[in-house]
Amino acid sequence: MANSDSSLTEEEVRRVAELAMLDLTDADIETYTPQLSSVVDLVAKMDEFDLDGFEPTAHPHGLVNVYRDDEVESVDVRAVVMDNAPDSESNQFKVPPALGEEL
Repeated sequence: MANSDSSLTEEEVRRVAELAMLDLTDADIETYTPQLSSVVDLVAKMDEFDLDGFEPTAHPHGLVNVYRDDEVESVDVRAVVMDNAPDSESNQFKVPPALGEEL
């Protein structure tokens, strides 16, 4: 994708924008071409590092999962819901009459 000095051309940026379905103006292309070229150049420069002896890692710190193990609990959901209902009777929600009439 990059030419010999690893800088992107405006045509390459236009093609990437097209693939990403971005509607860029000529001014956008002019602005983004050197910026994207800098990113590509930086990534290429990273290939120069000697990383022999280093293990690949997803994070620079030795983080360990600090969450508890998932444990299945047996819960009577109906009882929990009924306990939290403002008023219930015979395992059903008790509500005021809809039309204001007593049955």
